[in-house]
Amino acid sequence: MTQPPNPAAAASRFRPRRSVLYVPASNARALAKAPTLGADGIVFDLEDAVAPAARAPARQALVAALAATAGGPAERIVRINAIGSADFEADLDAAAAGRPDAILLPKVETAADLEALAGGCRSRGLADDVSLWAMIETAGALLALESLAGVGRSLTPALDCLVVGTNDLAKDTGVDPGDDRRYLLPWLMQVILVGRRYRLTVLDGVWNDFADRAGFEAEAGQAVKMAFDGKTLIHPGQVEAANRLFSPSAEALAQARRIVAAFGDDANSGAHVINLDGRMVERLHCEQAEQLLARQAAIEALSSSPGRHRPPGSGL
Repeated sequence: MTQPPNPAAAASRFRPRRSVLYVPASNARALAKAPTLGADGIVFDLEDAVAPAARAPARQALVAALAATAGGPAERIVRINAIGSADFEADLDAAAAGRPDAILLPKVETAADLEALAGGCRSRGLADDVSLWAMIETAGALLALESLAGVGRSLTPALDCLVVGTNDLAKDTGVDPGDDRRYLLPWLMQVILVGRRYRLTVLDGVWNDFADRAGFEAEAGQAVKMAFDGKTLIHPGQVEAANRLFSPSAEALAQARRIVAAFGDDANSGAHVINLDGRMVERLHCEQAEQLLARQAAIEALSSSPGRHRPPGSGL
């Protein structure tokens, strides 16, 4: 009989990144609050959210925040400033001192950018315990996607996640981001396609109007159908909806369990196609069902981690 996915094994293979919250490293209150909000990941931001004059003290606060969250359930990502900027080296020094889970590089346009970041991580002793994330937010990044992903996966440390920066992408190209993102959709789907080919997590961009919860849920629902793995967030009020929408539904889980059980039946052990309630179900559907159940097991393992909670009415 086919066994359901082991939760511990699933957690190591499918790290949930349904909700990834940006937090300014210069905001002491936000840094203290962020770990309590229930987000799957926290981006400690040294770039857009921090004024240049505030970056030096923000780096000191970052190191302390990373130390305070070490071993917690949320993945800890540091967004540094771009390659060639005046802040890049100092940002990377601070990140290395805090030992995050990942480094997020903005304004990535060439594989050489990722190679430079990987080299900087190795020289600071971060080769084994950090992953690389890349912002896809310029026309250059879109045109270089295949190279970025292919080279990035071969690096040490390796590229693990693509993060779409929809605001900057619209600014760089002049494309209107409204109308349900209809003019951005071909590019967003291209990021998804490359991400799937190279087995990278792909995260959707932020929803700017955090007071418009219905609008956020509509865009996040669109992102789920597009096969994004999660969404980047700018407000704690968006965490619960992102976690809910990017989790498998009860109906999908029930159907997946039925498919796995059917193919696990001894009578179907050698079958490639079976009849399940009058519907043709192939072995590939069983593989998809197993992946869905493994993803759910990883979510449940994360949700049961010590320190995982979100107090009602919390806000930064």
